[in-house]
Amino acid sequence: MTTIASLPYAELGPECVQDALDSVGVHGDGRLLALNSYENRVYQAWREDAPPVVVKFYRPQRWSDEEIREEHAFIDELARADVPAVAPLRLPEDTLHHYAGFRFAVFPRRGGRAPELDRGDTLTQLGRYIARIHTVGAAKPFAHRPAITVATFGDESRAYLLEHGFVPDDLVAPWRAIADLALDATRRIVDRIDVADIRLHGDCHAGNVLWTDAGPHFVDFDDARMGPAIQDLWMLLSGDRASMQAQLRSILEGYESFRDFDRREITLIEPLRTLRLLHYSAWIARRWSDPAFPAAFPWFGTNRYWQDRILELREQVGLMEEPPLTV
Repeated sequence: MTTIASLPYAELGPECVQDALDSVGVHGDGRLLALNSYENRVYQAWREDAPPVVVKFYRPQRWSDEEIREEHAFIDELARADVPAVAPLRLPEDTLHHYAGFRFAVFPRRGGRAPELDRGDTLTQLGRYIARIHTVGAAKPFAHRPAITVATFGDESRAYLLEHGFVPDDLVAPWRAIADLALDATRRIVDRIDVADIRLHGDCHAGNVLWTDAGPHFVDFDDARMGPAIQDLWMLLSGDRASMQAQLRSILEGYESFRDFDRREITLIEPLRTLRLLHYSAWIARRWSDPAFPAAFPWFGTNRYWQDRILELREQVGLMEEPPLTV
């Protein structure tokens, strides 16, 4: 049966995109460029007499209108605090629009390149800006957006993958066993480290930072949630333990020049990484009926993929038994 869940963007052709833009007074010249996004559909649209814009069509049935508006309000707060977050345009008085069953927002185009995360000065500058995001984020909580928790990212992901048969039959037992060990270890650490949740970017990796000579632009707050501050820092770390410790020192040098950081949160890095790994597999699984996902992730259903996930979770269990990074 064809449903909105299995073919969420079947009716979103170029004419629909242009008509949606016309409906809010943005008149394109017919040129569209699809930008890299699996969760939503994002296009750069050239205009007749103005600079190009970026239009984002939200995946149906993922977020409510209230949750999307809360994301927009957070970005607007950041922009008003001179944080370089790319906020949606008000056209004329609203940022969330409806057309032909789709919800969309229009953003100014901001160019940039990937940040050079192997440079300490770049990491320090990123730390300063993320601290400014968190200063705004800590001012009040989200009312509608959910939080990053062991239940939502871990338990629900595990249950979905098993209940819907995505793990190959011959690997169900070892995958379930290591997933349970990883979740138990994650839960023990999270329960022990009682830190405050704040509003976050939520997905602050290098791909969501556009670097310019003047500094960064932060884009794509689609995964904004409540959670610990370290969530917006750990995805900037890579390499071996010594490398990550040096990177984290550089980030915190900038971060703590603007905002206090609770060093206990460093203990949450590997638990949060574990939750993200489980959530990522479940994210692909939940979108599998969207034709874009089998085309983009053809290896998802293979034994090799799930064998690698078993090894990955075993490594995470070992890492969570080690002392946290020191800075």
